Amino acid sequence: MKILVVEDEKDMNHIIKKELESEGYLVDTCYDGESAYDYLVMEEYDGVVLDVMLPGMNGFEVLKKARSRGVQTPVLFLSARSHIDDIVEGLDIGADDYMVKPFAFQELSARVRAMTRKKAGVRENIYRCGDLVVDCNEHMVRRGDAVINLSPKEFSVLLYLIRNQNIVVSREQIEANIWDMEHDSYSNVIDVYIRYLRKKIDDPCDVKLIRTIRGVGYVLRAEE
Repeated sequence: MKILVVEDEKDMNHIIKKELESEGYLVDTCYDGESAYDYLVMEEYDGVVLDVMLPGMNGFEVLKKARSRGVQTPVLFLSARSHIDDIVEGLDIGADDYMVKPFAFQELSARVRAMTRKKAGVRENIYRCGDLVVDCNEHMVRRGDAVINLSPKEFSVLLYLIRNQNIVVSREQIEANIWDMEHDSYSNVIDVYIRYLRKKIDDPCDVKLIRTIRGVGYVLRAEE
């Protein structure tokens, strides 16, 4: 699942991003209202964590403008403004939740899960490739009847592959989407995580799903 985090305080933005990534989410970040609006209308997200007090355009203005364009992405407001009038205004303009700072990250994580489940009837968030099942709602992976335990980063890499199954993706694409970093031609971090995934997902099975396309990248595919 893909989340947008909009928070102008950079340290807080980074912390929220890392906490959500540890839960297996793919996370984009930005720091101001104009950028947040551009992300919302140009990309598809499963949820947005949106600060209210932002430079340029505040969070309320961002959401009003996005909703007027037909964007229905679930939104959780973060704000130090705890007055009931502010909370009511945020919910009335279309937010799905409103969380007052300071907050516990366990609560933020639970609220994000609840927010992203609201459209579970529309988007199941369960991906399948052959007998491999990746359940984003439960953060669970199965191959046949066997439950496979993955680290958060392994889960994120596998989720990117299964969302793009039958499409060859490069190491650069995986790094950009999972690590949010520029590709280092000397780095083998992607190869290492692919090796971890193969050991857990493919090695115990006769049918191999993760395939290397020499000189290009990787593809998750159930059939030749």
